[in-house]
Amino acid sequence: MDKSWMHADRRSKEFELGFEEFLKFAESNAVNIDKISCPCKKCCNVDGFSVEVVRDHVFYYGILESYKVWRWHGESMYDNGVESESESESESVNGDPGMGENDVEVGESEDEEMSEDSNEFLKFVEDGDQPLYNGCDHTTKMNFLVESFSWKAKHVVTDSCFGDFLELVKGLLPAENLVPLTTNDAKKTLSVLGMDYEKIHACPNDCILYRGDAVLVDAEECPSCGVSRWKLGRDNIPKKNVPAKVLWYFPPIPRFKRFYQSPKTAKNLTWHDWGRKKDKMMRHPADSPTWKLLDSKYPELGNDHRNLRLALSSDGFNPHSMQNSLYSCWPVILVTYNLPPWLCMKRKFMMLTLLISGPKQPGNDIDVYLQPLIDDLKLLWNGVEEVYDAFRGEYFKLKAVLFWTINDFPAYGNLSGSVVRGYHGCPICVDQTRPRRLKKGNKLVFMRHRRGLPRHHPYRRQAAAFDNTIEEDLAPVPLTGEEVLARVEGLNCEFGKREESTPRVRIVDDQDRPCWKKKSVFFQLEYWKDIPVRHNLDVMHIEKNCCDSLIGTLLNIPGKTKERQKSLYSFN
Repeated sequence: MDKSWMHADRRSKEFELGFEEFLKFAESNAVNIDKISCPCKKCCNVDGFSVEVVRDHVFYYGILESYKVWRWHGESMYDNGVESESESESESVNGDPGMGENDVEVGESEDEEMSEDSNEFLKFVEDGDQPLYNGCDHTTKMNFLVESFSWKAKHVVTDSCFGDFLELVKGLLPAENLVPLTTNDAKKTLSVLGMDYEKIHACPNDCILYRGDAVLVDAEECPSCGVSRWKLGRDNIPKKNVPAKVLWYFPPIPRFKRFYQSPKTAKNLTWHDWGRKKDKMMRHPADSPTWKLLDSKYPELGNDHRNLRLALSSDGFNPHSMQNSLYSCWPVILVTYNLPPWLCMKRKFMMLTLLISGPKQPGNDIDVYLQPLIDDLKLLWNGVEEVYDAFRGEYFKLKAVLFWTINDFPAYGNLSGSVVRGYHGCPICVDQTRPRRLKKGNKLVFMRHRRGLPRHHPYRRQAAAFDNTIEEDLAPVPLTGEEVLARVEGLNCEFGKREESTPRVRIVDDQDRPCWKKKSVFFQLEYWKDIPVRHNLDVMHIEKNCCDSLIGTLLNIPGKTKERQKSLYSFN
């Protein structure tokens, strides 16, 4: 079929006649004539419209000249015979791999152009769109697998029970149905979507993960604390192959690749470059100094707008919804800032990467569980080769950078390594915190907050309204990442929870009190010391706690008020 008209002026007769032939060809091969993929430069075969709308789009925006094989309109690679080697090398695949409306079977030479990972994904999409059995018109193989796994998770069904369920369903349906025979077959099918996970055994005392070193992987007990790797039975005998504690790790790199295999998502991931209003106002993380600083310091990151900018959030919650239960489960979630504001906080784009099981919270030992994620973030910083961009029809090297963490104040201390209570409880002021201990209430109060006001602010001289002192000092300058790294470089932190044989000695001298508990695991990232703001507080927690305390005190709510007897004595 002659396609030279695609390079002609769209106002010419040659283009008009060639495009009309294209529309007839597309209409004859379309599954739904009202949803024909639009090959204009704006839609790029992502959206589908009627013939009239497609015609208007192409004459207004122009046709996508790189669309040489009309695979989204019914053309196969071998419709016109075997093509020359030079032509097949220059062709690129455009459109959405998961579209399915006007999709046709992909030829062998086209599969060779795509990476092994993308080819496997396309095969999965084609296989998943098949009916569950011959004559079935209400569900597909993919729908059955997703719904059955959702039922399995909802009712806490074991793998063996789920396998028996699959055998039962397969026997009840007509012959030659596509129901997997075993649970492992079903899991392998869904793992192509990037939904695979790793179950990593952990020490019950949070000392180590049984990963990495071959000796450590096969160890029966923790080399640090000596506790058994396996769960103890009622007779205190370890149950072989039943781990005492498990970390669930969901690798993010395969899912980032899946992002770019959807043309619509791949386009949205560069919204910060083409769709953002650039008027020097803070509307998006792309307007932040951190984004601009890293782009200028590392040009390889900033030159390609497809490189990802991430944020990490973690907090403990009770999965059993029981207020009287002390069980604490910790999810670790990644947020992608490349997306528009109305998408980046949507549930489907908030990526669960770690699930730290309880019953106790990891606390200061959370660095042990973050290590698999840090290893993948290092790989993303160095770059992941051969990532296919379905929107632009090309491969590129994907890089990603972690901007900061977002947590409540206790988790802030666990992730940053800062002390968040006591005499040096402010991670910004550090050793310049200057708290006071109430004589009657025996609590520490932080009264030097007026240092943050401008030099000549009237509140600085209103001594009677505060603590009977005039504030003349300036606010401490926050430490840079390099200064923090220099201070924590020599800290040796031994992870794990152990019973202390001797009670802790209370330090009386304020100067001897430490400001950091450990060197944060995030300093393993090359760029972490260059980020100006590395850890952020979740505003929701601050607003809720302050509001609860204020309302509880004003209304004198029992159990909520802060106006207790010792507090009143402290103000006298």
